[in-house]
Amino acid sequence: MPAPALPVYRGETAEHVSWPLGGVGAPLLAFTGAGGLDRIANRHKPDIRNAAYTFAALSVPGRPDLARVLEGPLPLYKSWTNGLSVRGHMSSCGFGHAGGNHHGLPRLDEAAFSARFPMAEVALRGEDWPFEVTVEAWSPFIPGDADASGLPVAALTWRIRNPGAKRRAAIFSYHCRREMLRERGAKPDGESIRRTAHGVAFSYAATPERPWAAGGLSVELDGALADCAWFRGGWFDANTDLWQAIQAGRAQERKPHQSGDAGDGASLWLPIDIPARGEVAVTVRLAWHEPASEIRHGQNERSEDVAAKVREPANAYRPHYAARFPDVDAVAAEFRCRHDELRRRTRAFADALHAADLPAEALEAVAANLPILRSPTVLRQHDGRMWAWEGSGEQDGSCHGSCTHVWGYAQAVAHLFPELERSLRETEFGDSQDERGHQNFRAAIPIRVNDHGFHAAADGQLGGIVKAWREWQISGDTDWLRRLWPRIRSSLDYCIGAWDPDRTGALVEPHHNTYDIEFWGPDGMCGSIYAAALKAAAAMAAAVGEDPAPWRELAAKAAAHLDGELFRRGRYIQHVMRATPRTGDPSKQKASWTVNYSPEALKLLEAEGPKYQYGDGVLSDGVIGAWMAEVSGLGSPLAPAKVKSHLAQVHRHNLKRDLRRHANPQRPTYAIGDEGGLLLCSWPDGGKPSLPFVYSDEVWTGIEYQVASHCIMAGLVDEGLEIVRVARSRYDGRRRNPFDEYECGHWYARALASWALLPALSGVRYSAADRTLWIAPKTAKRPYRAYLGSGGSFGTVTLGKASIEVELASGALALDLVVIDGRTVHWGVRAEAGKRVSLDIGKGRVRR
Repeated sequence: MPAPALPVYRGETAEHVSWPLGGVGAPLLAFTGAGGLDRIANRHKPDIRNAAYTFAALSVPGRPDLARVLEGPLPLYKSWTNGLSVRGHMSSCGFGHAGGNHHGLPRLDEAAFSARFPMAEVALRGEDWPFEVTVEAWSPFIPGDADASGLPVAALTWRIRNPGAKRRAAIFSYHCRREMLRERGAKPDGESIRRTAHGVAFSYAATPERPWAAGGLSVELDGALADCAWFRGGWFDANTDLWQAIQAGRAQERKPHQSGDAGDGASLWLPIDIPARGEVAVTVRLAWHEPASEIRHGQNERSEDVAAKVREPANAYRPHYAARFPDVDAVAAEFRCRHDELRRRTRAFADALHAADLPAEALEAVAANLPILRSPTVLRQHDGRMWAWEGSGEQDGSCHGSCTHVWGYAQAVAHLFPELERSLRETEFGDSQDERGHQNFRAAIPIRVNDHGFHAAADGQLGGIVKAWREWQISGDTDWLRRLWPRIRSSLDYCIGAWDPDRTGALVEPHHNTYDIEFWGPDGMCGSIYAAALKAAAAMAAAVGEDPAPWRELAAKAAAHLDGELFRRGRYIQHVMRATPRTGDPSKQKASWTVNYSPEALKLLEAEGPKYQYGDGVLSDGVIGAWMAEVSGLGSPLAPAKVKSHLAQVHRHNLKRDLRRHANPQRPTYAIGDEGGLLLCSWPDGGKPSLPFVYSDEVWTGIEYQVASHCIMAGLVDEGLEIVRVARSRYDGRRRNPFDEYECGHWYARALASWALLPALSGVRYSAADRTLWIAPKTAKRPYRAYLGSGGSFGTVTLGKASIEVELASGALALDLVVIDGRTVHWGVRAEAGKRVSLDIGKGRVRR
């Protein structure tokens, strides 16, 4: 079966393409639909749609009319402003003219963007232009190698083809302005340009007040001449002189200015000779180094105190790569020496992922969201631990702290970079948990022990217990589990004492959750996570040698309550409580930023009960705990037929193919007008509260993928795939960036729930703890090929009519058992990269 065809974005569908480049925890750039670069981060903070002044050009000696910037048509929004950049001028000289940039220089007429994550390319064509150009962009992304995948680097390769019958001489050039890595709003003092052995580098100095201003940027093009002495002058002098040099093919080597201002930038020039009907490839390597930041977050710290503390770099976030490399030269050298190896390994992952026999919409949803990991949403601090925002704002992170009830949906990191995912668990059960077992659902940055002055989040804290079980299954590291188990047990004890103090199996006390409010009374959403956490706790207790019986008994009570009292009208509901035994009256509680009771709200309280509940509604997240358990391999704690019934109702009532008649007084731009989407909740039988939970009328892609993958697992394959198609149709490039499924910020973490579509459709899962591989495709097609990835190893597994074959591209897996469509077969082999192993299922015989 050929690989699914992925979208090609051109014309209006390429307008908003911005595809992050850089390392996991090392963001800076994005590859655009035109084939250029935007800066999306600055000193580890978002800097969205900043049209960076860096570009490639091609010229022909003696033919100034053929000189072109190697980019396609300028996106419409850049025609009136410099994106959302602070450099877009707004003055009496004109509104947003983006003066001095390369936007107004001649460029190519057509661009077609396509991506096979972690690689992307743009095909460029020009009318009456004698060349055809394809530019490939990538950064290292190798599952199981977080350090290589965290390098602050990117590479772009232009393949310049001459379709004519005669050879052609041309000059490739690459140009970069030194403001590329300048701290936002900073003056150009203390900046310098220097020639390096392979290109040019820009240096940025720190000051005592702004130590985070330090940085370095390296641009390398092997064999090129370097002009480090751009024309110095006023107005647009440098830009004008540069274009004249490009037109004339004025390739020259010039040292940096020895006195005065350093000049605005530098250029690299490479004369090339392209044979008839042949091509030449030119690669530019970019590396950057921002060793400090002003990022510091925690509970109850005053802004003035933070401002004083971050002047000492140790009090603010510092990236992991800065602990490995002293400066940009060291980063550039690492990338230069390992370029071919890293590209080969990165492409191997792309090949394995895109070789899977998946519906096109499912593969698209998975691959389109993996760039989140290279966006400003994700950071990795000096000691190697991952920390993240929920999403990225325009110039700052959105909602700090690796938020447990948002990142609880994300499934990709655990399978791609398990050491990073385990670091999240270690933070949750370590620095973020106090002696009572209470967890801050938002971790401080730098990661440290913090004040515990706000609610614990039931979905986040209970979900973390399920994820701890998942991390153990993926790693097979029982010693890790044994070390963490006392903290896991303490966390679960806290949850029981806070929300189920009588150990009835029901969360009766008010519990905070991802909707930024508290549910008053037991509900299917958090209750199902509670049941899954208890089931996971029983399994982990047994693994470390403790008695699992207490957890199993309470898990049985939780499941019985959910499948019994909370299952009504074919779905799991919420039993809203006007007051609870321990907490009492909602109106008597201390007001918070999320909930307060005005005189008007008090009247509603008397008439309907607490604000922000869902009652008998069809909640899309209503059985999310069963999904967490299934996707982790734990198995649902709830009755499968009832879970399927609930999911069928979610599809029937919450999926809207057109929202023009849907009233959303909340945040409508995630899905609006003639678009479709899966509503968070609906009330088909009436009974919608006057003030339901605050996001109930919205559409979130993370929940769409959670429900879609759960539907597929439950046998509702067509329904699940329809949800995926509706979600991706909103991200076709016409209105939104296809690689930025935003919620409360760009590159929003919840969308990484899309990874669950892989195991849902293929049934592939591997347990290092049990040394067992499962495969159970949702299709009868044979042979069937699936992506196989676990613990950092990755490759493919192919199921034939009477055989199974594993071919790893990286890592190794011990395969004692294989479970095929529920049938267990003894295998007893070790699969290693480069060695294909296969099994004749009927005979139980291993072939190599």
